[in-house]
Amino acid sequence: MSKVIIISAPSGSGKSTLISFLMKEAALRLEFSVSATTRSPRGQEIDGKDYHFLSVEEFEKKISENQFVEYEQVYAGRYYGTLKSEIERIFSKGNNVIFDVDVKGGINLKKIFGDEALSIFIQPPSVEELRKRLEGRGTDSKEEIEKRVSKAEEEISYSKNFDKIIINDDLEVSSKEIIETVKEFVG
Repeated sequence: MSKVIIISAPSGSGKSTLISFLMKEAALRLEFSVSATTRSPRGQEIDGKDYHFLSVEEFEKKISENQFVEYEQVYAGRYYGTLKSEIERIFSKGNNVIFDVDVKGGINLKKIFGDEALSIFIQPPSVEELRKRLEGRGTDSKEEIEKRVSKAEEEISYSKNFDKIIINDDLEVSSKEIIETVKEFVG
């Protein structure tokens, strides 16, 4: 039976980096669930690999057709969601699904998949450290960074709804912790 791994974190917490460590562990048979979003691609992101980039109209049409396991309108006109077809594609190969989703999406997925899912919350050491990391990326405006920091403060308050909290202060320690946690869960 395939399992579901849910990874959520505030933007800038190191979630993508930790997921890349997990993906290198072949024995875990993890396959990335590509989320759908209405936001524009950033940097070198590729449609169908990093996200399924959809227009608001396309996204809303898929909502009306019940094609999502879960979805969230994060900001006005900014949707993120998990397509049912993604889960079916991965399970059909006998692989375990790994989700990289926002906090509310993570909580929703845990409710949907129950004991078949392990939900992990990646937490920054502090909100100040998070701000430094976001500024260091150089990809967002000051306004966007403030919006993300404010959202992160709210998201951290939901961490208690996850099976496991990993504070990403030391990348080496955090990567070992997440790998061991997932190995134990998938068996």
